Amino acid sequence: MNQQCADAVFLVRPAAFGFNAETAASNRLQRPDTLSPVESRRRALAEFDGMVAALRGEGVNVCVVDDTSEPVKPDALFPNNWVSWHADGTVVLYPMQAANRRPERRRAILDEVAAASGLRIARTLDLTAHEREGRYLEGTGSLVLDHIGRVAYACRSLRTDERVLAEWCAAMGYVAEVFDAVDRDGVPLYHTNVLMGIGRHFAAIGADCVVEHDRERVLARLAKSGRELIRLSREEIEAFAGNLLELGTWDEALGDSSVLVLSATARARLAPERHARLAACTDSVLAVPVPTIERLGGGSVRCMLCEVFR
Repeated sequence: MNQQCADAVFLVRPAAFGFNAETAASNRLQRPDTLSPVESRRRALAEFDGMVAALRGEGVNVCVVDDTSEPVKPDALFPNNWVSWHADGTVVLYPMQAANRRPERRRAILDEVAAASGLRIARTLDLTAHEREGRYLEGTGSLVLDHIGRVAYACRSLRTDERVLAEWCAAMGYVAEVFDAVDRDGVPLYHTNVLMGIGRHFAAIGADCVVEHDRERVLARLAKSGRELIRLSREEIEAFAGNLLELGTWDEALGDSSVLVLSATARARLAPERHARLAACTDSVLAVPVPTIERLGGGSVRCMLCEVFR
């Protein structure tokens, strides 16, 4: 049976986190800072380390890999954009739009995660050659995956190319559900995982961000999965409430269980009724403060977590 929630994750501890002007052109959630680069990095590292400690405190199996100082990689703490690990032993390498993000892809990281997790890489699907043709698919930023139903949800953007998606689906045995989604100014959302998240028993989505001619089709497919459909507001999406991830955990009292991870920013903006519905669909909810990372990086906790299916 296919597994929806990974029971392990890996994260990259950044060496040079900061505002990336190259990605800001397509990510309207990024905000430049008045802090010095040194102070921004200090705060981001504190947030990162706090998140790792919180995840481990919930019983999540966490592997942390250290970023290298050279070359400078301001977005290294978002590894889910360049790699994904799958239950059949497949590792996928993805084409990324920003040239200064491509050095994040390092074989040494794959070897370190495999060794730490007791995994053997059975197959590598390398899609990075598409970069030469200006085609991109940025991992589980571009893809929100229903592993049970084998559906890959993807909103079109500069960073999500349908041809690369079709190749991914053919190789991985998924069907694509492609749609358009825009912010309040009508600009395409840069990543699908800003808009939506799928757990074992829920599907949360900023339905009003999906353009009208696609909306009912996407909502119907999500509802057909049997999950509780939770519609998030635009304001909640802008506070990263769609950038959430459910993970498998183990607890001495509960045994196998799950935790829904989101940011403190998202938790504060979620309407009480929607938080209650999400909480009812999982065993626990973990809200982690990462405001510096959200502000400068334009991504939140889900972007920092690369699932490792074992």
